[in-house]
Amino acid sequence: MILHFFSYLVVRLLIALYSLIPARKAYSLGAGLGEFLYPLFRSRRKLSTENILLAKITDDPKRADEIGRKAFGHLAGHICEALKIGEVVTPENWRNHCTIEAPPSFLETMERRKDEPVLIITGHHGTWEAAVPVFSSFRPLFAVARKMNNPLVQRFLKKKHFRGDVTIIDKDHGFTSQVLHEWKKKAGAMTLIMDQHAGKKQGIMVDFLGRPASTHTSPARIHLATHAPLLVGSFIRVGIFQYKIIVAGDPIRYEPTGDHAADTMAIMTEINRRLGKVIRLYPEQYLWAHKRWR
Repeated sequence: MILHFFSYLVVRLLIALYSLIPARKAYSLGAGLGEFLYPLFRSRRKLSTENILLAKITDDPKRADEIGRKAFGHLAGHICEALKIGEVVTPENWRNHCTIEAPPSFLETMERRKDEPVLIITGHHGTWEAAVPVFSSFRPLFAVARKMNNPLVQRFLKKKHFRGDVTIIDKDHGFTSQVLHEWKKKAGAMTLIMDQHAGKKQGIMVDFLGRPASTHTSPARIHLATHAPLLVGSFIRVGIFQYKIIVAGDPIRYEPTGDHAADTMAIMTEINRRLGKVIRLYPEQYLWAHKRWR
């Protein structure tokens, strides 16, 4: 408990110091530092370049390295900006900071059809951390994340960063019946980041950006069990606290065939196809430095 309190004080001190940095400078500070340090992360740099070339974003190794550097900087920059977003973007003014590139069915699903829960599927693309306060303005948000071991830090960050009606689902505990019941009861929006390696036991091999990748099946399993519509897309940064919500196509409402394995494969294939389509539009905002394909 003493160690928890000490680390909590350290976090409070660091955030207090970070609060002295102007919000408009947060992204450029993080991105500049990330790009500067990128050459030092040799294994990640090599992995990024290989992934970009194999995904056929470009066939030029120099261009691939440039995209990897930009993406590495964007990762640091968007996290720094996300820590400041509560100072600028609010439930009242978020529309001044966001444009929407989506079929009319997106707003129909998110704003007007509040009699059913929704699944929002994305990847480590764009500014996924900054999206939380915006999407919680539509309806109650359920976000899957790894909780801090320190409950004091977890509680502080929840209050500081995840404002609004946001429920954090512990990634280690998964989708318990209680979580799913609350999500359906509130007709909430559950966000899932679905582009991490799922391993041999938990995932199935599905094409992602032109290559087979072990993929978590959670969206398909929840969709087949609840019939909640699936929205696939990204929250893209286009400027200083300016974002674009991109939704790839109408909500997925899959009609089961009775073959659970085939249905799961069909749904996950479509999700990966849509995610890949959006990633190709903004490759500099994707996390290429992780081991997606193994």
